[in-house]
Amino acid sequence: MKKTLVSALTSALVIGAASTTFAAANPFEDVPADHWAYDAVAQLAADGVIEGYGDGTYRGDQEITRYEMAQMVARAMAKNNVSGADKAMIDKLAAEFADELKNLGVRVAALEKKVDNVIWKGKVRYRYISRSENNTRGHNQKVNGLLFRLEPQATINKHWVGKARIDYNSNTEMNDAANINSVTVDRIYVEGTYGNTKIYLGKFPNKTQADYGMILDDRMAGGKVVFGKDVKVSLAIARYDMNGYGAFTRGGNGEGNGMPGSTMNLVANDTRTASYQGIEIYNDRAKRFTWGVGYHHLSNKAAFNNIISAGKNNVNIWEIGLGYKFDKNLNLTAAYARANSLKGVFDENKHKQSYAFQLNYKGAKASDKGSWGAFLAYRHLGDFSTIHPTAKEFGPQNGGEKGWEIGVSWTPFKNVLGKVQYYSGKEIFTSNKVHAVWTELNFHF
Repeated sequence: MKKTLVSALTSALVIGAASTTFAAANPFEDVPADHWAYDAVAQLAADGVIEGYGDGTYRGDQEITRYEMAQMVARAMAKNNVSGADKAMIDKLAAEFADELKNLGVRVAALEKKVDNVIWKGKVRYRYISRSENNTRGHNQKVNGLLFRLEPQATINKHWVGKARIDYNSNTEMNDAANINSVTVDRIYVEGTYGNTKIYLGKFPNKTQADYGMILDDRMAGGKVVFGKDVKVSLAIARYDMNGYGAFTRGGNGEGNGMPGSTMNLVANDTRTASYQGIEIYNDRAKRFTWGVGYHHLSNKAAFNNIISAGKNNVNIWEIGLGYKFDKNLNLTAAYARANSLKGVFDENKHKQSYAFQLNYKGAKASDKGSWGAFLAYRHLGDFSTIHPTAKEFGPQNGGEKGWEIGVSWTPFKNVLGKVQYYSGKEIFTSNKVHAVWTELNFHF
């Protein structure tokens, strides 16, 4: 197809004819003002139908490809001020270049998909925690915490996405004005979806579903697969870092848990990791009646220091959970967990079992302005039958404690969610009283 000014403008001039005036400015240096097609070319450039080349030329005497012609037709079709004979002409051109327009659409769609390939979400959070423990040390803690979180998600293909969570934390102890700042890649993993099967590989979040997070709600490094529809089966193999997370530590305060009469010698700052294997079977959490059972195994000879009798160096935890939805607003959950024998540990029975009851009413959603929720819970979280529970990850109660907790949440503005939780309980080992207030204000984006 010859790219003479006549052939190139055969379709485009209909757009120029639809305009009441022509542009006066010279858009291309190789189209002089005295050229017979100057006004048409100028108007088409102003309307965005033609673009020319990067060096400022139009090159009207060169050949034009069918694909270039289709681009001009597509731009003409996008204009909304064309009617009558002009529209009929464009429709004929669209029919002539139908294949090229189709391919152009595919290319544009692919480009748009690529632009949207990475989605960025996150939040800015302010957290205030006040915790007092009536013991011989008079341990009192008041912390202001600021967090900026980014959660990118990248589409790899129709089955796989890559996910990460990057946190910048700034924590201040109000009693000594100390600042603790850190940047961490808290999670980085890929997630695969094949029908009713999900696969997680990398440093992924792992929350126990059978017991509604009573045992574990933390990140691990390894892999997990969840399959099934109405009844789901979860299998996980990973490494779990117990450094600073309060896993298996009395009160989770980094004090260690060398209880009288025990051979336990694991402290919260131990940098060793444990090998973890877990299996859970549970039904769809959207059902009115929910249930679940599970088993979790952790082992590390050096870290656990032969805390189990007969030279064993592992912890095995069984769990069961039940839940019931009275209506769309009110539901009740209950869970029980028991660890293997801890002979030699002071007050063994209290530490090898955990149980929890929680009544939930409604729930605040960041995207729903005015939504709110409340809960009331009682929990007994034994040292060796909980790893890192939801109550510690998102609330004031630590492992190795028992007591009541009440909380409310509210969304005063869209994407702004606040919550307040109060906990009153005791350390299981010492019976020292514990009182804590946990408040948050989250700004989601």
